Amino acid sequence: MSALKDRGIEAIAVSNGAQAREKLLSMLSDGAKIMAASSTTLSEIGISKEINESGRYAALNSEIAKEPDPVKRTQLRRQLPSPDYAIGSVHAVTQGGEILVATASASQIPSYSFTANRVILVVGTQKIVASLVDGIRRIYEHSLPLESRRMREAYGAAGSAVNQILIFEGSRPGRITVIFVKEVLGF
Repeated sequence: MSALKDRGIEAIAVSNGAQAREKLLSMLSDGAKIMAASSTTLSEIGISKEINESGRYAALNSEIAKEPDPVKRTQLRRQLPSPDYAIGSVHAVTQGGEILVATASASQIPSYSFTANRVILVVGTQKIVASLVDGIRRIYEHSLPLESRRMREAYGAAGSAVNQILIFEGSRPGRITVIFVKEVLGF
């Protein structure tokens, strides 16, 4: 947590998913435009459903998901307004404070890296690794096989891919918050 703080990233620790959910929701403003990344972690703590179905927020992903044409969905993603909040998870956090996010679609990258006013990441502490090399290894050897299996089961897809990796080396203070959860969540 101190390594993240040294890089301008706020870190909070909670004991379980319920506390993480409560903490994250307390950080969001009613009516806020939210880009919620596709995340097993967020689904496991009930955030995805809350953001998309409660009516308290402008859930940008839900609006895009309603479009049946994949080409038009891609066009809508490219036209997304800057969200007030981008929320999601990551694949690894190094002991030195680097944060790694792997993605097949890259849909969360613009919001995470630049367009969102605030970024809130919920991270199970099992994702803490010693080094950047260990983080990349974790992506390919742990997260990718589990995400590929999830995609095959959910969509009949061939699997997933690592097409891009975003590495946070730091941030301007107050923009990014990591909520560490002291239980296994996500991949």
